[in-house]
Amino acid sequence: MRQIKPDIFEVGAIDWDRRLFDEIIPLPDGTSYNAYLVKGSEKTALLDTVDPPKWETLLANLTEMGVKKLDYVISHHAEQDHSGSLPNVLQLFPDAKLVTNAKCKGMLIDLHEIAEDRFMVIEDGQEISLGNKTLKFLLTPWVHWPETMCTYLAEDKILFSCDFFGSHLATSDLFATDMAKVMECNKRYYAEIMMPFRNIIVKNIAKIEAYNIEIIAPSHGPLYNKPQIVIDAYKEWINEDKVENKVIVAYASMHGSTRKMIDHLVKALMNRGVGVQQFDLVTADIGKLAVETVDAAGIVLASPTFLTGLHPAAAYAAFLVNALRPKTKYLAFVGSFGWAGRIVDQVKQMLSNSKAELFEPLLIKGLPKNEDFKKLDELAEKISNKHKELIRT
Repeated sequence: MRQIKPDIFEVGAIDWDRRLFDEIIPLPDGTSYNAYLVKGSEKTALLDTVDPPKWETLLANLTEMGVKKLDYVISHHAEQDHSGSLPNVLQLFPDAKLVTNAKCKGMLIDLHEIAEDRFMVIEDGQEISLGNKTLKFLLTPWVHWPETMCTYLAEDKILFSCDFFGSHLATSDLFATDMAKVMECNKRYYAEIMMPFRNIIVKNIAKIEAYNIEIIAPSHGPLYNKPQIVIDAYKEWINEDKVENKVIVAYASMHGSTRKMIDHLVKALMNRGVGVQQFDLVTADIGKLAVETVDAAGIVLASPTFLTGLHPAAAYAAFLVNALRPKTKYLAFVGSFGWAGRIVDQVKQMLSNSKAELFEPLLIKGLPKNEDFKKLDELAEKISNKHKELIRT
């Protein structure tokens, strides 16, 4: 239990040791499941719960505070790391109303079989009075599920933003203090979860900026008492016209041919003043790769032919780029083969969601030869010229 302001508390749980989220997202710094207790002069509300394995922590915090009654339990998002302990909470507080929007209600019934009569369904902009405190509900779909919403506590100027502006970071700090570390985690969170929905996030940022916000209280990571820092960061990340002089070179190599090509290409790019982030896909932190896609001007994917197709590590990277849909302006493919394959067709198919320009793939047989290195130099020159068009200094 940690006090944010008088009668407003964070009562969730820190998960110091968790290292994987949704069985796919690396958590190098752990995470937290933030739940909030707001005590009004007449009524009390709990905003979200915690992942089921941390239910005992939430219960201990509520017990420590002497909470005997809850009037409302607010559910911003149906995903289980926020809603998973709802059945326990509703059983413990049988008179509490579960407050959420219609879409979230349907999901919570599907996920937890919660009885219809426990719900209070709200509309966008609707308010609930706790006496001397007022909760206003703002529907903010697709940050990152279709039913997500935020709550604005008017009297204290706090936005409870759920996953919006969150970061996977286990820390004893209630508020963001080490901003460099927090924003590193926030950018990773954005890249892995929010980036595919950036066109909708533009509208949601405009919506929340209509309110006077002194504190952003997300569902993961520390709170922001300087909220404009994270809001401005999001604006930069979602800006389609803002990319950096940086190309991601992500490769897998089995017998050295592809690696020789990448070594030459990276040196050629650097000689032309192009920034490079290189990843060996077999050992890379896929979360860091996702972070670099947020503002990179381009991506070069390189792979040997594996059973007529992409190396599995390269295929996973292509799938990731296709799913996250970064604002990258161009994609290039460099590959090698020994006898045959349909690797280029597979690459094009796997990147079909991307709106980026796909450069003509460069595929060589066996070890690269002088003419192949010349083609790599031509690719480096093309990338350099593209960056000169894109990057305004």
